[in-house]
Amino acid sequence: MKCVRVEVSGRVQGVMFRDSCRREADRLGVVGWVRNEPGGSVLVVAEGPDDAVDALVVWCRTGPPGARVTGVDVTAASPSGGQGFEVRW
Repeated sequence: MKCVRVEVSGRVQGVMFRDSCRREADRLGVVGWVRNEPGGSVLVVAEGPDDAVDALVVWCRTGPPGARVTGVDVTAASPSGGQGFEVRW
């Protein structure tokens, strides 16, 4: 099990990134959350089995069709033991 904090930059707001990320996380069995940041990036906190979290990070490097990801910063985070994956406002 692992937990990561992923900051995704580029054209990632207003392109369904958060909802698409939630659907991908649900598909992979990853828990956590995603939210837009004031500076225009998207922040994702994801935890679960190593391979599932790694797969979500790979997905974040491209995002949904309308996104133009220019940067992905991944750092280790402390697991919260949450349930489900939510879009935060």
